[in-house]
Amino acid sequence: MKAAVRMYATGACPYCRRAEALLRNKGITPEIIRVDRDLVQRQAMQKLAHGRHTVPQIFINGQHVGGYDDIAALDRRGVLDLLLQEAGRERDGG
Repeated sequence: MKAAVRMYATGACPYCRRAEALLRNKGITPEIIRVDRDLVQRQAMQKLAHGRHTVPQIFINGQHVGGYDDIAALDRRGVLDLLLQEAGRERDGG
C-alpha cells in the first residue's frame, strides 16, 4: 500500500508543481488541497504546519515533512523513499 500524502498548495506556485512532480515520480499521487481558494483550509494548514504559511506544505501519513526544498533534500539523502515505504508499512500494520 502506498503512503497517503497530503499537500497544501496554490494554483500559481511553481514549488507546488515541482513537489507534485517529485512525488508522482515516486509513484505517489498526493491529495492536493488548494489553500488559495479556501481560507479555512489555509488556516488549517498553518495550524498543522506549526505556523508555516508558505506552500507547499507536505504531510506523509499525517506527519509534516515540510515544503518542496525539504522533500527535495530528503530525496537527495535517500530518506524520502524510506519515509514513503515506512508510511505504507505503518498503514498496513507493520
